[in-house]
Amino acid sequence: MKALKELTRPNIWDLKPYSSARDEYKGLEASVFLDANENPYNNPYNRYPDPLQRDLKEMLAPIKKVKPENIFLGNGSDEAIDLVYRAFCEPDVDNVVAIDPTYGMYKVCADVNNVDYRNVLLNADYQFSADDLLASADERTKLIFLCSPNNPTGNDMLRSEIEKIITTFDGLVILDEAYNDFSDRPSFLSELDKYPNLIVLQTFSKAMGCAGIRLGMAFASAEIIDILNKIKYPYNVNLLTQHQAMEMLKNYPQVEAWVKTLIEERAYLEKTFSALPCTEKIYPSDANFFLAKVTDAKAIYDYLVAKGIIVRNRSSIALCKDCLRVTVGTREENNQLIEALKQYK
Repeated sequence: MKALKELTRPNIWDLKPYSSARDEYKGLEASVFLDANENPYNNPYNRYPDPLQRDLKEMLAPIKKVKPENIFLGNGSDEAIDLVYRAFCEPDVDNVVAIDPTYGMYKVCADVNNVDYRNVLLNADYQFSADDLLASADERTKLIFLCSPNNPTGNDMLRSEIEKIITTFDGLVILDEAYNDFSDRPSFLSELDKYPNLIVLQTFSKAMGCAGIRLGMAFASAEIIDILNKIKYPYNVNLLTQHQAMEMLKNYPQVEAWVKTLIEERAYLEKTFSALPCTEKIYPSDANFFLAKVTDAKAIYDYLVAKGIIVRNRSSIALCKDCLRVTVGTREENNQLIEALKQYK
């Protein structure tokens, strides 16, 4: 890995971050707060939230088996994705490499930040070759994006290829593990100390059932986390989100029970979906959804919409012609989908 200073944009490395009132005072014992121009009424919503979400990170750290200083929390994982572009990629100079197909926000953030985005197609099994990705990189490649389990394909990427990218590439590797809770493969979080150029993304949206609170997680070395904290907006995670996230963590066994049920429902739904006349292939999934090749994705999608059942038509995505992405629901929702498709002609 190159030195972090060499990877970071010079203006970001030299940046003096904004210092908020809650950055300057971190104690809890005070009873009169007259420092932040807050309205004294409507407690607790009148007060700015902790800009570094310390209490939440203290709860999260033992669950994820990392140190609090290795955690960045943002407004969804999309904030962390955008911040790595802003921190490490010089607009109109640097580039990034990513697998294709994959999560669309990697390219959107590249376009927003005027960074060249180089996509490398997966093979017929929806796997990537580390050598192919590395061949697409050059001396101006700052980031490589990987997603495992991948979206929209649903499958885990080969761990050996991921490890080869991390150990060979001299820039930063962003590994998006949004769906890792539904996989039987271990997370790379335990490898953070081993790989200083690794950033792992996870989310409260999937396994924890909190898509509505918009809370994403990035895990990396303390030095990388410090850079992300330097350039984020001061109060990027609001008080309501922090409180709801802590309530979820207090009841983490419920999350584990949800995951177990969803994995069982995934197997049930894949089996029943594969028996439908309109289904040509079910691709193996390690996520809370699966990708299915069908006879006519647009016609089937429109048919289901008319029935009030919404799936995702992924036909416009590379390597996904006539493919539907189906999220695993409750048994009742899954059965409604199957029964509707049994009537499709």
